[in-house]
Amino acid sequence: MRRTLSGVLVLAAMFAAGCDNEVENATPPTSPAPTITEVFSGNITVNGAATHTFTVSATGTVTATLTQVTPDNTIVTGFSLGTWNGSSCQAVIAKDDSVQGNVLTGNAAGAGLLCARIYDVGKLPDAIGYTISIVHP
Repeated sequence: MRRTLSGVLVLAAMFAAGCDNEVENATPPTSPAPTITEVFSGNITVNGAATHTFTVSATGTVTATLTQVTPDNTIVTGFSLGTWNGSSCQAVIAKDDSVQGNVLTGNAAGAGLLCARIYDVGKLPDAIGYTISIVHP
């Protein structure tokens, strides 16, 4: 009798383990946030700089491209990508020898206010024009 009862309990335990009635809390896959492209243009003078702020809405890749430098696309400038603290651009990624076509890529950890900055690193012979393109979530 003891063996039969033990066998029945083992079978009942195996049956209960195989019939889980709980619904798993599966998280549906998330798609990346849509990207936005912003274009900023302006001029900087010798020893000058320009900062442009933009808002990132979600976690994701941020790419800033120095798309145009005029009148000479070989002029070297400083170019950075960073966080806006309310009064200045705190550089996180910087390239102090940028020329037209250089790209800075970083990852935003979440929503927030970021900035791109172009500046003279002592190489400007005269004022220049520039265009910066930024792609972000």
